Parts: sequence; C-alpha cells; structure tokens
Amino acid sequence: MRPDLEDAIRLLERSDDPQALDQALALLQNTVFSFSMKVCGQRQDAEDTMQEVLVKSLAHLPKFSSPKALAVWLYKVAKNHCLMSRRRSKFAPAQELSLEQLMPDRTELERLAGSAEVNPETMAMRTEEARWLRQAVHKLPPPYRIVLVLRDMEGLTDQEVAEITGLRTGTVRVRLHRARLFVRNEVAKQQTRGIHAIASRGEKKIEPPRPASCKAMFAQLSDYLDEQLDDSLCDELEKHLGDCSPCQAFLATLQATIEKCRDLPPDHPDKKEAAELRHKLLAEYKSALRARAAQMR
Repeated sequence: MRPDLEDAIRLLERSDDPQALDQALALLQNTVFSFSMKVCGQRQDAEDTMQEVLVKSLAHLPKFSSPKALAVWLYKVAKNHCLMSRRRSKFAPAQELSLEQLMPDRTELERLAGSAEVNPETMAMRTEEARWLRQAVHKLPPPYRIVLVLRDMEGLTDQEVAEITGLRTGTVRVRLHRARLFVRNEVAKQQTRGIHAIASRGEKKIEPPRPASCKAMFAQLSDYLDEQLDDSLCDELEKHLGDCSPCQAFLATLQATIEKCRDLPPDHPDKKEAAELRHKLLAEYKSALRARAAQMR
C-alpha cells in the first residue's frame, strides 16, 4: 500500500491544524491522480476523477482511522469513475486475454536463451522504455489493467484488490498473471522491433510449436514469483527451470517487467490547479468534521 495514505490518515487526525489538513488532501490528490493516469491514460480524465473522488470523500474522511479502509474506499470510487470515463484508451483491445496467446513460442525462447540481457539488473528502464511500459499498460483490457495497476503499481494485496474490484482472489491472481505476461510481451516487442521489422520483409515463416514441457509451467509463474506456489509445484517448476535456460530467461524478463511496473514514477496533478481545489475543499471538510462531531454528542 502507498505510504502516502498512512501519512494522510495521521495528518487527518490533526483536524485543528489547517496546514496538516492541506497536506493530507495533497497526498490524497496525488494518490488518486497517479492511479487515474495509469488506468485512464488521459490527463483530463485523471483530473476529473481526482476532483470527483475528493468531493465525494469529504463527508467520509473523518470516519477513516485505517489506511487500508481509506485505500479500499478511494480506489473503488476512482476505479468506477475511470471506467465510466468518456475517453477510452485507443490502444485497449476488446477481447479477453488468453494464456495460450500470451506464452512465447519456441523462436522467442531460443532467442532469449541466446541473449545476454536476461536479468533484471541488465534491463535498466530508460526513458523510452518507461513510455513503452505505460503504453503496454494502457493496451490492457480494463478488467486486467485495473488489477495490474492496483496490485503491482499501487502496492495493494490480493485481498484488497478483490475488495475493490468485487472479484474473488483466485480471479485476481489469474488476471494479474495474464496482465503481467501481456505487458512483458508488449515491452519485449518494442525492444526487438528492429529484428521483427527485418524478419517481416522476408518470406513469412510458420512459427514452430512451443515445447510442451515449457507450456506446462507458464500458468504458475506469477504465483512462483510472488511466493504463493505450494511446495510440490514449486519444486517441479524449479526442476524444469534448472534444465531449461530459455525459461530461465523468460522468467527473468517477466520479473524485470513486474519490478519496473512497481518502480514507475507516479504522475502528479498541476500544482496550481491542485492547490486551488484544496482551498475550496478545506471549508467543506471542516463542515463535515463539525457535522460528525454533532452526531457523536
């Protein structure tokens, strides 16, 4: 979970300190705006969502004493507003993501096995790669994008994501894994665009089938990386990895993609406009505090 929300809760407790309240609202603004940019992909939509969520939150903020409860409420409201946004991503496909389509073929596995850049340390994210990563996230169908953003970019747990989305935790895990594979594949396509462009000029080749022994392990990779795989399956997967350098390479690139999602710098709203919005909201928040105090008497 973002530490900003824990700080916001502490600041909100100082209800008699206008500066603390302003700082709390600023943290909430940044949290909602950053999340909305990842989900909506449009700055205007993110700004609209930020304002809508903050306005709706005023009557509820005095009730929160737990960062987790505040996070679940904020993300749920922001998610709903983002999904109702007028501007849809121009990238997002309509179809469901199939695990079969997301798995690499033998050609890619062989290329990965022969590459020197197969670990997170040698895949440092440059400015261009960060743009590719954002584009890849925005290409995800919304049900998968929401799960990836909440889990890997906002740092929530599977259970918290389930509460926000209304999904079962098992469904969260399935969508998270497929979203990770999709983003990893999209970034990999950009990184090897030159190779693909050269190959496309020649005669179209029939892709060789994926090795059956490799196919069996791909559904378990996210559970393995998140240490949620039971011991017997973990031993089986590690035995396969020990004998299969292409799968080792693929796992390294998937792990690197997940880490870069987690490390992607957050977007921030316009400082002047955000400050003006907070100024308008502070008076309403103080009114909400007085109303809550009157109810408790």
